[in-house]
Amino acid sequence: MAGLIRRLVPFVLVATSALALSSCGTSGAVSQARIACKYVDQSLAIYRQSTRPGITDSARASLQSNALAVLLRATPYAASATSSDGGWNPLMTTINEAERVPIVNLIPSLTNLCRIAQSPTPYL
Repeated sequence: MAGLIRRLVPFVLVATSALALSSCGTSGAVSQARIACKYVDQSLAIYRQSTRPGITDSARASLQSNALAVLLRATPYAASATSSDGGWNPLMTTINEAERVPIVNLIPSLTNLCRIAQSPTPYL
């Protein structure tokens, strides 16, 4: 029996360590997703300014360009979150789509993904 216990101890230690490290990775991923979402929130606030009535076309274009630039600053944080936890890939992919798709079309997805990231149980 003692021999069996000596043989199982290394496996138990490895399993416990793996579990602890995987939870750290998930925590890091959530932290990175939350940083990305700060940029998303800033970007969407700027975008909303561009949709106010009475704004000139040049001001609208400038604000929308700025909104895109701020949104794309979220990319490295979303990529880091995805590297740590593949569950954050939808956030990274949606942010990256902003280069091809108008931000207005991404607002619902970005809003929902960031709502999840900011929630007490931020898992996709």
